[in-house]
Amino acid sequence: MIRLRLIAIVGLFAAATVLTGCNKDTPKADAPVGQTTPAGTPTDDVAAERAKLDPADRALVESQEWCVVSTDERLGSMGPPLKLDIKGRPVFVCCKGCRKKAEADPDKTLAKVEELKAKAKSERDAKK
Repeated sequence: MIRLRLIAIVGLFAAATVLTGCNKDTPKADAPVGQTTPAGTPTDDVAAERAKLDPADRALVESQEWCVVSTDERLGSMGPPLKLDIKGRPVFVCCKGCRKKAEADPDKTLAKVEELKAKAKSERDAKK
C-alpha cells in the first residue's frame, strides 16, 4: 500500500513537471543579468546562449527577442533558443515546453512573431 502511494506521488510529480513547461520562477544562480563589461558587451546568460547559435540564427533571434509563447521570456534565458519551422518560416521558442503550443496554432504563432519583431525593432530604435 505504501509502495503504491509512493509510485502515485512520484508519477504526479513527474506529470506536473512535464506539463508546466517553462519554469519562469527559477532564478539563474550565476547570471548577472543586465550587467555589461566596460566595452558595453552583455555578460548575461542570454548573450552566452545566443552565442552558441550560428550568425544567421542569432540575427533572427535578436530580431524576435522574446519567446513566441512565453512572451516574458527572452530567447536564450532558458538555454539555446529552439528553432521551429512554422509554415516554412523560422520561429524561435525559449524551451521545449513551448514547442507544442507554438505548433498548435501556426497562424497565431506567425502573427505573434511579427508583433514581437515590430516591438523589438521599436525598442532598438528608441535606444539610438
